Amino acid sequence: MTDLITPELARSEQPGDGQPYLYRRAELVEPDWTRLPGWKDVTAEEWRSVQWQRSHCVKNVKQLREVMGDLLEDRLYDDLTRDQAERATMSMLLPPQMLNTIVPSGAADYTEAFYADPVRRYMLPVFSDRRSDWPSHPHAARDSLHEHEMWATEGLTHRYPTKVLAEILPTCPQYCGHCTRMDLVGNSTPVIDKLKFVAKPQTRLDDMLDYLRRTPGVRDVVVSGGDVANMPWPRLETFLTNLLEIENIRDIRLATKALMGMPQHWLSSDVLGGVERVARLARDRGVMLAMHTHVNAAQSVTPLVAEASKAMLEAGLRDVRNQGVLMRGVNDSIPQLLDLCFALLDGANITPYYFYMCDMIPFSEHWRVSVRDAQHLQHGILGYLPGFATPRIVCDVPYVGKRWVHQLSEYDEVRGISYWKKNYRTGIEQQDPEALNRTYEYYDPIDTLPAEGQDWWTQHAGNHLAEAEARAAASRTAAEAQKLLDIN
Repeated sequence: MTDLITPELARSEQPGDGQPYLYRRAELVEPDWTRLPGWKDVTAEEWRSVQWQRSHCVKNVKQLREVMGDLLEDRLYDDLTRDQAERATMSMLLPPQMLNTIVPSGAADYTEAFYADPVRRYMLPVFSDRRSDWPSHPHAARDSLHEHEMWATEGLTHRYPTKVLAEILPTCPQYCGHCTRMDLVGNSTPVIDKLKFVAKPQTRLDDMLDYLRRTPGVRDVVVSGGDVANMPWPRLETFLTNLLEIENIRDIRLATKALMGMPQHWLSSDVLGGVERVARLARDRGVMLAMHTHVNAAQSVTPLVAEASKAMLEAGLRDVRNQGVLMRGVNDSIPQLLDLCFALLDGANITPYYFYMCDMIPFSEHWRVSVRDAQHLQHGILGYLPGFATPRIVCDVPYVGKRWVHQLSEYDEVRGISYWKKNYRTGIEQQDPEALNRTYEYYDPIDTLPAEGQDWWTQHAGNHLAEAEARAAASRTAAEAQKLLDIN
């Protein structure tokens, strides 16, 4: 794949330009999958087949070896195996499309390049990635945003006054190591026993629709999970059609990382035909239907991704937008963020929309950045992109919700504690008179703090790893208790 031009290279080619970042359009290239030993005989027709992609996903270290062969040294496989056993909150699931974008152009030292690759860093975390001093923040929690506490019905989070999140299923075509819904989504791992839905799938969907029919204050539904690409299209189309019949629903957003991770799904004829039918119905009823995807690195935007995005727009979706996650070692520099935004915008007609700060889930400290660094990145990307396509970097503050990183009320940069306020009550605070006056805390990664701040946390956090695991267990217990209350 052609490398996106860095500011340093651009300045060397055009001396005197003087800009911190120089835009150059880069043509998208689909990496050659036959460079990998296990796929050397895979045809273009097979590669475009969603059935082939699904049946050849990499689910364990043995399957990764079968694809990569001796390109990778044993030390990486051992590193990955240890992480799966001791730290991973998500099980391994990587579609061929995504694996093919790791070290897309090959390398002389493939193992080192694989270790350094940004897509590998968040899709295939290894034990040596994790921090040994602060692998989890003392305030980390399995359901760090307390979404389960705000379930109006099982899987339907009513946090904002006019918006709900519908988690219609708990699986994805690919599992990201940093998943904010790691408490529910995917298979259990040796360190995380996943929460399970109790109600039958159709009952859960019917309950969501019933709630929305009797709650006219909700106008906006994010249909997510998991990933909507994992729901059989006829069932998803029925749910969306029923959703469109509810008069107060005016916005529907389909959440799918698979637009990038498995674009073959959205290019299949049955799905394309279904999207056209739903988009036509939405247009006839004056409802805005859009798709949100999740791309974190410019190299992930390939011609197949662009083809799938354009197909969604041609089918009638109002927009395709990207919600990335800001992570160290993945996209935590101004050039990386701008390269990604331009690849999305120029190459694939995908609108850069949000970059979320990585949430405070267990074992995520090596990914998270400080609020101050996020503010610096937000400042650095302004002025290069069109205003409508300049993404906001947001902090999803527990019990508050999305806040632009410059909206904090106070900031103790020594201890890494930021304080936030809000202007609405969540679904569990209707009778709380102090909800709009209270300040809510968010915590920077401790290793990013000055020595004084790190010392303070060492003195006050106690056995931070044990406390983090206990807090995670308490979060899950609370979620299960809330489920029982909802059922009864």
